[in-house]
Amino acid sequence: MSDIQNDVRLAQSGDTDAFARLYATVYKDMYHIALYTLKNSHDAADTVSDAVLDAFCSVKKLRDPMSFRPWIMKILSAKIKRRQKEYFSSADELPDDSCFADFSFESVELREAVDRLDTGSRLLLSLSVLGGYSSDEISRICDIKASTVRSRLSRIKDKLRLELSPEL
Repeated sequence: MSDIQNDVRLAQSGDTDAFARLYATVYKDMYHIALYTLKNSHDAADTVSDAVLDAFCSVKKLRDPMSFRPWIMKILSAKIKRRQKEYFSSADELPDDSCFADFSFESVELREAVDRLDTGSRLLLSLSVLGGYSSDEISRICDIKASTVRSRLSRIKDKLRLELSPEL
């Protein structure tokens, strides 16, 4: 039995240390996904905290211990969508660049192009690129068809390529 499976089973029986070990395996990805989707470090941290609290309270409902990562990301995705409904305005700017200190883009132009994407597109892109999830996994996390995920990701990447390609 793997460490994750063992920790899930322990967490399901109430072991908080086991849940903390599970959380330690996903917290950076959760934060980066929330940050790049919400574009606000405080809201990203709050959203991750809300997702982790919900996950902790409902870990007993997790059926497949090996699905912990996609399961908690699905909870995060729902929390991000709820947060966006509360305040999202496409004119919002990033508060400062300090929240990107441990994650680098190759260029300012790329970051600006990603910032111009709608929130749903940023969520899919961040799950794919930052989280490393497959279209099938993203499909389960976001409750959309895998083929839709692949086509949206393709359009998002094409849009970014067009925006970033040098003028001919």
